[in-house]
Amino acid sequence: MAKSLVEIRSLARSHTRTAVRVLVGIMRCKDATPAARVSAANAILDRGWGKATQPLENSDNGALELIHRIERVIGSDDEIADTLAELHRLTFFGAASAPKFDQGHWWLAFHKTESVAFAGLIPSTHVCNAGYFCRVGVLSEHWGNRLQLRLMRALEARARLIGWRSIVSDTTDNLSSANNFIRAGYRLFEPRHPWAWPRTLYWRKVIK
Repeated sequence: MAKSLVEIRSLARSHTRTAVRVLVGIMRCKDATPAARVSAANAILDRGWGKATQPLENSDNGALELIHRIERVIGSDDEIADTLAELHRLTFFGAASAPKFDQGHWWLAFHKTESVAFAGLIPSTHVCNAGYFCRVGVLSEHWGNRLQLRLMRALEARARLIGWRSIVSDTTDNLSSANNFIRAGYRLFEPRHPWAWPRTLYWRKVIK
């Protein structure tokens, strides 16, 4: 059975360290052609620093906006799991325990080749036929680029493919995230069996 694009990407990333070592070997090899050594050096620099970012002009005020891209990833891959865990640490600062990244569906947002945001979706254990938007985190230096909203759209598209009727989530003392839920079309609701804190707000969006 053919592997999905996500699985292929995840498999390729699992060989990143080996690939970089090969490139370094070519770059340092005196018997390699100059063109091969330069090509290897450029590949290493692109991996470490990223290619030049193509700016987009914001038509509202002419400001330049950096391009970010969203990718679905396989959380059970060791390298991906390490990246998700590090982003979780840098965005939650120990305020919440790290989820099990080998369960559910996960996305990363990239700026150049750097992972700068993540989100996760798992089956809800409290609402019938629904996904639970379990985590989202964005590095502070990338706030203001609508990354949470873009990640939300990605996981909503996945929920439709799965056939879930809705997506539910919660926020606690987080006005910015709550406002993003409102912008994305989520509405407050009262679950039959609340699962968080007394002051927690519960959100739900029907997926059509």
